[in-house]
Amino acid sequence: MDSPIRGIILKCMSVTVFTVMAALVKATSEGGLGVPPGQQVFFRSFFAIPVILLWLVWRGDLSVGLRTRRPMGHFYRGIAGTAAMGCNFWALGLLAFPEAIAIGYAAPLLVVIFAAMFLGENVRLFRLSMVALGLSGVLIVLSPQLGLGDSARDVTRTLGAVLALSGAGCAALAQIFIRRMVHEEQTSAIVFWFSVTSSLLALTTLPFGWVMPDAQTAALLVTTGILGGLGQIFLTSAYRFGEASLIAPFEYVSMLLSVAIGWVFFDEIATPTMLAGASLVILAGIIIIWRERQLGLERDRQRKAMTP
Repeated sequence: MDSPIRGIILKCMSVTVFTVMAALVKATSEGGLGVPPGQQVFFRSFFAIPVILLWLVWRGDLSVGLRTRRPMGHFYRGIAGTAAMGCNFWALGLLAFPEAIAIGYAAPLLVVIFAAMFLGENVRLFRLSMVALGLSGVLIVLSPQLGLGDSARDVTRTLGAVLALSGAGCAALAQIFIRRMVHEEQTSAIVFWFSVTSSLLALTTLPFGWVMPDAQTAALLVTTGILGGLGQIFLTSAYRFGEASLIAPFEYVSMLLSVAIGWVFFDEIATPTMLAGASLVILAGIIIIWRERQLGLERDRQRKAMTP
């Protein structure tokens, strides 16, 4: 059922929820107890499961959501997705909030490269040039953090930048696994089993030092899971009401939100360098989406012309 306005609203809701979730992750990373990334991943994944189950029951898709033909596919996707979350959550504690969000925009660009490498997709010169433009923007965002200095702050920021970029790479790899599964697996199954897999994988970090959170920190951690589940539901639902080429660009609303949240709650001001780099990444992403839409329309016209 096409309802573009509803799809856009749901997409913006998912972006808002995920950005707030990331802010809560950053809040539990800094000061006080300093919750380790593995523990954050567990809470984010485990407490999303009840939300997802309730959604599946409400849709009448519970049996579909629990059924899978490719358990190992879910496992591999879970490894990549869990690694992405761990790297991103760790980076959030080391970088300014808008910077960590901006570096994450490298993920869709890397998907283009990985799709050509692992799926044999035909990537045209135009799309590669836009990927190069976007990655140059990522390098601009990274540049202040990669000037290795002697101070502990410089080393921390460099580690954060490397982790954020690694998280983007793992997220792109997770998307490749999803592309392989979507022809055989329901979206609801992919969402549910990822939360289960990532919860179990996060438990393996227990020996590396979890902390006992106080009531306020525990509440924030549980909320990250609830928000993560809601965000996934909003995101999945958004693409049911409109074309991906129309919905996807609204992902970049998170840049505005991250700048505002960083300024208001973390006393972080987005630098001109970060904003310039992020603008290049966003521009490249939007152009790729627009170009793919044009190609899709052209293919539709050709198919209609060939239909007797």
